[in-house]
Amino acid sequence: MSLQGQLVRNETPSYSTSWRLRWHQYRNKLIANPRFQKWAARTPLTRLIANRRATQLHHITAGFVYSQTLAAFVELDIPNLLADGPAQTEGLISATGIPKPALVTLLKAAKGLGLLESYGEGLWGLGELGAAMLANPGIAAMVRHHRHLYADLSDPTALLRQRDKTALANYWAYGDVIAGETNPETYSELMATSQGMIADYVLDSVDFGARTSLVDIAGGTGAFARRAVARFPNIRAIVFDLPAVAQQAAAAHTSNETANALEYQGGDMFEDPLPEQADIMTLVRVLHDHDDKPAQNLINKAFQALPVDGQLIVAEPMAETPGSESIGHTYFGFYLWAMGSGRPRTAIELTSMMKIAGFHNVREAKSPMPSLVRVLIGDKINA
Repeated sequence: MSLQGQLVRNETPSYSTSWRLRWHQYRNKLIANPRFQKWAARTPLTRLIANRRATQLHHITAGFVYSQTLAAFVELDIPNLLADGPAQTEGLISATGIPKPALVTLLKAAKGLGLLESYGEGLWGLGELGAAMLANPGIAAMVRHHRHLYADLSDPTALLRQRDKTALANYWAYGDVIAGETNPETYSELMATSQGMIADYVLDSVDFGARTSLVDIAGGTGAFARRAVARFPNIRAIVFDLPAVAQQAAAAHTSNETANALEYQGGDMFEDPLPEQADIMTLVRVLHDHDDKPAQNLINKAFQALPVDGQLIVAEPMAETPGSESIGHTYFGFYLWAMGSGRPRTAIELTSMMKIAGFHNVREAKSPMPSLVRVLIGDKINA
């Protein structure tokens, strides 16, 4: 029995879209016809297309199995076990404690995903994707914490109906850190690990030129700011984050070679004034964690805190990025829904928000990895 009510349609499309609707309706009825499916699978001209579409649908169906294969691959630390070169199955059994039939199942599954290579006679080495994980430890950190997201997605329709008290929201526990009820270490660890991977992409996109002072809003442990002052020696940076996060980060990085150019300040970015002693501010993977009203207010506060001729840099993964559409609305859409706040936004939406705050000449800087982070720059000018 269906749980849904009767679908109410609003059949008044604009003229500019009506031709697309008619074509898509015709196409979908054709594809949904079993007789057409059989014909397409047998006809040389359509067989390749039909096979490609069937494979794509299978990948979507099997996506959870793929992600759990990756989870086991990471939990057993196989990338690091093979970092120095290939190893025999027996050696991997000894290192992981997994019985041979089960481990071989995992190794073959990982090979199918491009994580491993098989050289015959029980010899295994890293594939291209597995080797890439060694250069980006943030990937493994993300995979490990995904167990919280998967717990929420075990009943996706229930999650869509109620996003409160989720496992993922409890993991991040931003409010608990503010209230002093949660140690900020868990809150900061994943951001610090994954932020380094993103920071270099952002810094490859921008040139601070003659800028001398930076405030990184919600900068966590300072992963972005430390890289910024190391790359641009003329820059002094302030990392602004929750007092508990800032205190912990400052204590952890007192001996860093960039310590003299780096300062940590504690505060609530939504409630407290932002530091004003900067000619450039950054929001790196911050806005998409928050709903529209607080996100807009934060951009507004950055505008007010900046001097004339100051700049705001917004850097985060953005929805509808060509070639990476599934990362935006699909992955981050569900991730942020489970987190309890925020949503993926397009570059057009973020540009509009920056203009509403008062920024001019909002433009996109070319990112070397737009699927993971895109960069917008806005100027505060004397109007």
